[in-house]
Amino acid sequence: MTDTKKTLLVLGGTSDIGRATALIYAEHGWAVALAGRDEEALGREAADIGMRTAAPVSVHRFDVLDTASFAAFVDGLPTLPHAVISVIGLLGDQTRAQSDTDFATAIMRTNYEGPMLILGLFAQRFCARGSGTIIGVSSVAGDRGRASNYVYGSAKAGFTAFLSGLRQRCHKHGVVVITVKPGFVRTRMTEGMSLPGPLVARPGQVATGIWKAASKRKPVIYVLSIWRVIMLVIQHLPNVLFNRITL
Repeated sequence: MTDTKKTLLVLGGTSDIGRATALIYAEHGWAVALAGRDEEALGREAADIGMRTAAPVSVHRFDVLDTASFAAFVDGLPTLPHAVISVIGLLGDQTRAQSDTDFATAIMRTNYEGPMLILGLFAQRFCARGSGTIIGVSSVAGDRGRASNYVYGSAKAGFTAFLSGLRQRCHKHGVVVITVKPGFVRTRMTEGMSLPGPLVARPGQVATGIWKAASKRKPVIYVLSIWRVIMLVIQHLPNVLFNRITL
């Protein structure tokens, strides 16, 4: 990373959405820092993005479950980034999570506890500096708990609420907080799932939405935008009807 470019830190740099977001920022002249557990995979992504864009790309080890290491991770970065995005997530299996408490805990910690704590640390530093953008990739699954994925959905609901409160807190300090709510996205995490074609986004579409939202300082976006309408309907279904349908 260099001091002459704006820098984006991607937490979850080997994810499909993370890579697509890093690429679009690099194409717009940003330096990029990719963070994650698999340094070898991060290195491959960094080399590819660097080759495609000639942007400086660095690699940093980060484990979202190792919360004790978070402060040292932030302080150890070569420079405080201008923007940070968390695209870390674990969908998991709802049926397994209902009886396997360790697995359910991993889903909750990966989707809520870890991202919430690390973004909170960046918020502290961004507010002290008086600028910065924090982007959290949540999910439409957090808009209303559904039988098919309520462990994952509850974690995302918590993350969405956290980002909302963080946005209000950071506003007076000049720090922008953006919540991204994808619906179905064709990624490795959803591989093998039967998804409704017209409602499925590609990672590049999510990345484009993120870039536009950050440019316009939009607080909350749905990708695809039709999900805003779908979830509004689902949120307002009366329980007597909601409990009878399969979602």
